[in-house]
Amino acid sequence: MSSTQVGKDPATRTPAAAAVDQKLEVVVLPVSDVERSKRFYESLGWRMDGDFKNVNDWRAVQMTPPGSPCSIHFGTKLTAAAPGSLNLYLVVSDMEAARRDLLGRGAKVSEPFHFTSIGGTRVEGPDPQGNSYGTYAAFQDPDGNTWLLQEIKTRLPGRGLSNFDVATLTELLKEAEEHHGQYEPTAPKHHWSGWYAAYIVARQQGKTADEASKDGAVHTESTRT
Repeated sequence: MSSTQVGKDPATRTPAAAAVDQKLEVVVLPVSDVERSKRFYESLGWRMDGDFKNVNDWRAVQMTPPGSPCSIHFGTKLTAAAPGSLNLYLVVSDMEAARRDLLGRGAKVSEPFHFTSIGGTRVEGPDPQGNSYGTYAAFQDPDGNTWLLQEIKTRLPGRGLSNFDVATLTELLKEAEEHHGQYEPTAPKHHWSGWYAAYIVARQQGKTADEASKDGAVHTESTRT
């Protein structure tokens, strides 16, 4: 099951968030044939970020799924893990659309399925209630590394936005405009852009609208000249 599904006990023991961002940037994927893997992931529409080599036959290809802040590396002399041994998640906001796109690109994607509970029995078909985190599908790369699609339409509180696309950003800007309008009449002189930026970053990090408004105010007042 996804690491996004966490029991209550671990959550209560989670320490305060680190003051410095620590962003997962790259996952190393074990493969047996670099060129074959490169062709496969290119066929899925993944962005080619670079193909790095040196004289000692070391090689790293970096590719990134559409909309993902995290990339993959595969190549030679990168990892001792066996090719095909990884199981990774790809989060999508619309399972039907994601499957349709991947199937059209030649990936052998399974039919949707769900589980009776966390750690429960796998059942064919999407989650009956259409719950976020509840519907899955899977496909493999040529080596057998497994990609598990998980549909998340709305994230659990405190876990950021599910899909940071144009439509989501448009609604977020409208929301920021509304809350900034409540702050502006009593605020010190400032440019709206700094308040908006702090507000949107806070919302993307999973904070509530009220918490994001406070972050906007703190940022504005801390940058006064």
